[in-house]
Amino acid sequence: MDFTGKVALITGGANGIGRAAALGFARRGARVVLADRDTAAGEAAAEAVRERGGEARFVRADVTRSADVQGYVQATLDAYGAIDCFFNNAGIEGTVAPTVDYEEAVFDAVIAVNLKGVFLGLRHVLPVMLRQGRGAVVNTASTAGLVGSPGLSAYVASKHGVIGLTRTAAGEVGAAGVRVNAVCPGPTDTRMIHSLEQQSSPGDPAGAGERYRASIPLGRYATAEEVADVVLFLCSDGASSVTAAHYVVDGGRTGSAAAPRSFAQG
Repeated sequence: MDFTGKVALITGGANGIGRAAALGFARRGARVVLADRDTAAGEAAAEAVRERGGEARFVRADVTRSADVQGYVQATLDAYGAIDCFFNNAGIEGTVAPTVDYEEAVFDAVIAVNLKGVFLGLRHVLPVMLRQGRGAVVNTASTAGLVGSPGLSAYVASKHGVIGLTRTAAGEVGAAGVRVNAVCPGPTDTRMIHSLEQQSSPGDPAGAGERYRASIPLGRYATAEEVADVVLFLCSDGASSVTAAHYVVDGGRTGSAAAPRSFAQG
């Protein structure tokens, strides 16, 4: 996976899987632009790339705002003149609650970031790639985009929507040499999974984590780097015939009949 001379744009690049992907792209020769609404963490992630000999810039952006999305796209073009790889990754988990109790404002916020944010990224990056006649997009979905997960109605709805957007966009732009795929992480050792542990079992989040890991055939959470490696593959020439696909990275959880459906079940 050689990205020498290529430009990788990553939303949600300040932390977790986005940060791991930024380091991975840079280590393989790409120039990286990170977009995130967390300025301090975003600048720190860009500096971590530079400390390792890579080239990176940070752009503060709220992915739910079209003007901000246009801003991170234009900043990338102003700096490097192209977008070869787009990791459309920003997302939030929302709260754990039954659908009948789920707060409307939280539902709206999750849909805005996880689904509208992905749509806006496609809306403003794909025209660049179509003009170039090349490009690879990876949207962050989730195993929650493939199965139901009681207690996570907003998150599940948003991630099902991401897979739908992925398939639709891939069919629209494939003939122009642009590929669009999705990565579907399962439980990954980042802030988000520990937030879900805490929400599902405030008195014993560690116990919730132990029970959840026990339901994974590999017996552990994935690392951010393991998910990022799949993202890099999907952006690489090694995946040149892969589009409209979703790649699951979950330690075998969705393939196991014994796996619990969500944290909400404890």
